[in-house]
Amino acid sequence: MARKTRMDGWGRVLAAMLLCGLLGACREEKPPLVGSSSQVRFSQEALAFPATYVGSTREASVRLVSAGRSGVRMAWNGVQGPFSLQGLPSEVRPSEEATVTVRFAPGAEGTFSATLVGTDEAGRTVTLGLSGEARLAPPCPMPAACHRFTFDTEREECVEEVLEDGTGCDPGNACVLDAVCQQGRCKGRERVCDDGNACTTDVCSPLDGCQVVPAPPCPGDGACQEGWCDPARGCQLKPARNGTFCGEARGCDLADVCVEGTCVKRDPPDHFVCAPASPCQGEGRCRGSVCERPAARPLVPDWTYDAAAQGQKLHDLLVGPEGDVTLAGFFEKPVLDAAGDAPMQAQVTGRRCMVWNERLLCMDLPQQGKVSLMERATAAPRWSFDLGRARPDIAQKSSTLFMARLAVMAPDRLAALFEGYPAGQDAKTLCRLYYLVVLDAAGGLVSAQLLEDPLLSECNHPHPFGLASDPAGDLYVTFSPTVNSGAPLRAGAPTLVMAFSSDGVPRWRRTLPFPGGELGLVRGLLMPEGGTEPLRTSDGEPVGTLSLKLGRAVATREVLVPSPAGATVNPDVAPVASPRLEGYAVPGLEPAWTYRLPAGASFVSKELRLGTWPEGGVKRTMVLGFATEGRRPVLVGVRAGDGSEAFRCELGYSPRTIPQLFELGPGSLTMMDGATSCGECDPPFSESRARFQRFTLPGLEPAEAPWPGTFGGPGHDHHEDPVRAAP
Repeated sequence: MARKTRMDGWGRVLAAMLLCGLLGACREEKPPLVGSSSQVRFSQEALAFPATYVGSTREASVRLVSAGRSGVRMAWNGVQGPFSLQGLPSEVRPSEEATVTVRFAPGAEGTFSATLVGTDEAGRTVTLGLSGEARLAPPCPMPAACHRFTFDTEREECVEEVLEDGTGCDPGNACVLDAVCQQGRCKGRERVCDDGNACTTDVCSPLDGCQVVPAPPCPGDGACQEGWCDPARGCQLKPARNGTFCGEARGCDLADVCVEGTCVKRDPPDHFVCAPASPCQGEGRCRGSVCERPAARPLVPDWTYDAAAQGQKLHDLLVGPEGDVTLAGFFEKPVLDAAGDAPMQAQVTGRRCMVWNERLLCMDLPQQGKVSLMERATAAPRWSFDLGRARPDIAQKSSTLFMARLAVMAPDRLAALFEGYPAGQDAKTLCRLYYLVVLDAAGGLVSAQLLEDPLLSECNHPHPFGLASDPAGDLYVTFSPTVNSGAPLRAGAPTLVMAFSSDGVPRWRRTLPFPGGELGLVRGLLMPEGGTEPLRTSDGEPVGTLSLKLGRAVATREVLVPSPAGATVNPDVAPVASPRLEGYAVPGLEPAWTYRLPAGASFVSKELRLGTWPEGGVKRTMVLGFATEGRRPVLVGVRAGDGSEAFRCELGYSPRTIPQLFELGPGSLTMMDGATSCGECDPPFSESRARFQRFTLPGLEPAEAPWPGTFGGPGHDHHEDPVRAAP
């Protein structure tokens, strides 16, 4: 019996395929499956890149797999930048994966998208969506000379780098030529100025280049030979004028005088000058054996400016090299050439002004956080520096930035100490941030740093009560907590002393057990106002102990003179009786001399200055201070060399307070009184409307000394005198 074979559907298909293969039939091709999904798949349908900075590249990978049992040939569309791909296969084999690298490298800001499309040989497609956002990198801080900042896109922060040695740079100093970077500092050769005239002094101004100024008088030999200058040969000697004093004997019966270039003893004739003039009394002349002098006359002011009458909060003054007076206050518009024929008020507020490189330098002018250098006659700005704009990274850390102190370190180095409230805190906070910024003569940034110390981290409004520099250009700053919250600030204890190089590099620090105050410097000694022990500038160690506080001391190269014991500048403090000045030899600090006022007289102001006064043809350095004799205010001049009295001159004015500030100019003394707030605080006399008076004293000059006065002298708040002392 025959068996009937049954063929199912799959059997018929296989048979048909075999028949087509053997007979070569079935050659008709079917149309491709356009738009259908390929058996090839990406491991994800889309790839979105995170925000990427312009100029940087992000990279990601996707996998490409095949679900089929045979290889598949692929054709890919081109994807335009900022996307690029690497590793796209032309054939995908079964059970294998291909790794495709996708890069996003934007060249401009914006949002970008693209679609990668792959088509297999059957016309089926696979897609991958690409997208990414491009952002501009944030600005980096202004670099210091020989440094650069670049934005690190991986770390997402600005990174500072030192430029290679030999890279050209701008030293910010017209007296430095061919400057290049050397170990991160801009250095070059010194510009030599010489006009060929031995009777002039050739100097180089960091802002203006070579300049010629009159040379100092040629010295004599002290034995009837006086100096004179020959333009070709320089200083020479010639016989002094007959009758010139040359020894200690100066009586009208016997005097040491010059005759034909030789010092001899003679009986001087009538009208012989037997006593030098003082600011308030003419010279004495012989009449027989008596040295007669005209009666002394009170010194009276030849100019007065009453800020109270003008409705202005002015309580600070400076005197320029030509005698021009500038008045300033805490956020008040400065008055320039206030004692001249045409005083000019600045258009914007500014406080704590001083003279630097023959120009007026003011802080917080014209706005908080800015320091500006201006022409003294016109107030036209030469340059301005804004820390917040120069260093946005610092601005982000502070809710408010403003100036705290300024100090000249050198003709091409300025220390600007900025104060700020921490970010997120308002003016009610007692927390503070301090940034020490060093600028060059053109206002360029040399360095900037946050000052850190446990004392500064306390939220008790720590404040810089002292800032000063020495002739080497090194800087010293004292911080103390405050005992009140509003200006003017009174210092508490302890005091932190910090020392820095002229480029702002930290050197040493020390904590002292007394409240902060002003600073003075002389021959390697640092003099904190509230202490009795000067500190070595090299390491901060104490040197000797005085019998009284240093106060606002003055110092020649040989003698240190502290403020009179118990004297003050505050209007609400009654000064104790203080009839003495004491001089100490430097650097050893042995007692050198003691000066005593006559009975019933007392020094009243702690302010002292050093000036020069001509005596017998010689400029002698004087310590100038203020005393009272009964109700009369008196200007006292004491010779710094030996402590002897040179003069006591009554001042013909009606005091409002004790003398609170004074400055010396060429042939003048300008004084301030009448301030009503604390003068031993910071800022001193804040918000007061003081009175200013000038006394003309022909022959009186500011002394060229290491520290001629707390508010004067090289590198401090008010004037810049020549710095010629050795460190």
